Amino acid sequence: MGISKQALGYGQRRVTRKLIRSVPFLGALVAVGTLAAVARRKGLIRGSVDTALDFTPLVGAVKNGLEILRGRDFIPDRPALRK
Repeated sequence: MGISKQALGYGQRRVTRKLIRSVPFLGALVAVGTLAAVARRKGLIRGSVDTALDFTPLVGAVKNGLEILRGRDFIPDRPALRK
């Protein structure tokens, strides 16, 4: 094995380790971004609950699967505001 392959392997392991450590941080950014969009549609409280359920690992998967089967959300959007 040449020195360049060893250096490449070392670099790949190092980058992979840094990415694995940053995954929770990236997930938090996605949750905050999603919260803003959902809060506009559902309201602050219902949007927060919906986002918290979606980003809880097992609960979110089950909730989204059931919503797909039902064809509608468990937590409905708020009524449209009249102008």
